[in-house]
Amino acid sequence: MMKLTLSRNQQRILIVTGLVVLMLTVGLVLDLHYKGLAWRILYRSTGEEEPFKQVYAFVGYLGNLTRRQPMTANDQITQYPVENPLGINTFLDLEVEPAKREQSLQMIQEAGFAWIRQQFRWDDIEINGRGNFTDDRNDVNGDGVKDAISGWDKYDNIVDLAEQHQLKIIARLGSVPTWAQPAEAMPSFAPPTDPQDFANFAGVLAARYKGRIGYYQIWNEPNIYPEWGQQPVNPEAYTDLLCRAYKAIKAADPAAIVLSGALAPTLDISGTNLNDLVFLQRMYQAGAQGCFDILGAQGYGLFSGPTDQRMRITQLNFAHVLWLRDLMVANQDASKPIWIGEMAWNPVPNSPDIADLNRFGQVTDEQAARYAVEAYERARTEWPFVGVISYWYFKRPADYEKNQSFYYFRMVEPDFTPLPVYDAMKAYAQERYGKRP
Repeated sequence: MMKLTLSRNQQRILIVTGLVVLMLTVGLVLDLHYKGLAWRILYRSTGEEEPFKQVYAFVGYLGNLTRRQPMTANDQITQYPVENPLGINTFLDLEVEPAKREQSLQMIQEAGFAWIRQQFRWDDIEINGRGNFTDDRNDVNGDGVKDAISGWDKYDNIVDLAEQHQLKIIARLGSVPTWAQPAEAMPSFAPPTDPQDFANFAGVLAARYKGRIGYYQIWNEPNIYPEWGQQPVNPEAYTDLLCRAYKAIKAADPAAIVLSGALAPTLDISGTNLNDLVFLQRMYQAGAQGCFDILGAQGYGLFSGPTDQRMRITQLNFAHVLWLRDLMVANQDASKPIWIGEMAWNPVPNSPDIADLNRFGQVTDEQAARYAVEAYERARTEWPFVGVISYWYFKRPADYEKNQSFYYFRMVEPDFTPLPVYDAMKAYAQERYGKRP
C-alpha cells in the first residue's frame, strides 16, 4: 500500500488552514452570541434571533434563489395613499362607560396613531328585526325595567369621539343578528340567510355616517373557521356578499372606500379553512375585482420576526402578504393597495393555564415592542403597495380572557396601564410622523 506523505510546506498549509477555520468558527460563534455583524445579517434575512435557528433558517432563505419569487409591481402607483399608516384595532363597543372609550382614543391619539379599525356590529344595531334599530336589552337607568334606546347611540358616540381625537375609522362590518341567521346555524358567525339583508344594513350605516366614516371593511377572515360559521368557507358566497354590500355602500355614499375582508394566512385546504391564496383567486374568478377598492389582509409574524425574507409560498411569516400582492398583479389589479387589518407578535406568558399557548407564537414584551416598530418600518421602506397597518389590538375591557392566548396581544392593560409596545410605538410615531395634535 502506498503511504501518503506531506512535505513540511504542505503540513504548514494544513495547520494554518485548520487554525484559520477554527478562528473563523470561534469568531462566528462569538459574533452570534454577542449579536455582532453576522448575527445582524442573519436576523435581517431570517427574522430569527437564536443562533441555531438563524443558521437553519438561513438555509431556507438561500432557497429563494431556486424558487419563483412574488411579482409585486413596486413601480405601480396604487390608489388611496396615506400620510400616516399607523392604525390600531379597538373594541370600543365593549366599553360600557363612554369615559373609557374617550380615554382609549386619547391614548391612541397621543401614541401617534391616525386610524382605528373598529367593528360596527350588525347584531348590536339592527337587533330585533329587519329595519328595527331599537335596543331594549338593558336596564339603562337602573329602575329594574329594561329601557328602549336607539341601537345607534353607542356608535354615534364612537364616531363623535374619533372625530374629536382626529382619528379616521375603518368600520369593520359583520356579526349577524339572530333574526337574519339560518336557524340551524345559531349562534355562530355564519353569514345571513339572505345576503341582501346585510347589504341593506351596510347601506343604512353608510348613509348615516356619510362624510364622517370613509372606509368600510366587509367581514373579517372569511376564509377560516369560525368566521364563516359552522360550515365550510365559500369564496363565491363571500364574493356575493361583498358585491352586494359594495353596491349598497356606494349608493349611499359614493365617496366611501370599501375594503374586502381581511384574509387570514393559512395553508389549510380542508374546507373548514381555506388557503388565503386559493380563496382570493376564487374570489377573482367569481367577479370580486369590481367589488372592493382595497384588499384586506392579515399580517401576523407568528414564529419569526418581521425581517424574515424567506419567500416560500408555504411559509407563513410577515412577508406572506407579498404572495397576495402577486395574485393581485396576476389578475391585473395592481393599482389597488393592500391594507393590513391585524399585525402583532404575541408576548403570551409561558403558563399551562393558557389555552392554545403556542398558537400564535411566543415572544417577550421587549420583542413584541421591537417587532411592531420594525414591521411598520419594513412596510414603509419596502412595500409601497401597503397602506394602513392596524396593530392587534389596543385593549379589552377586562381580563376575563387571560386564559386565552389571543388576549396577550393587547397594547395596554384593561386598566390602561401601557405595555412596552405602546411606548415603542409612541416613540416611533413621533420620530417618523411627528407628534399628533
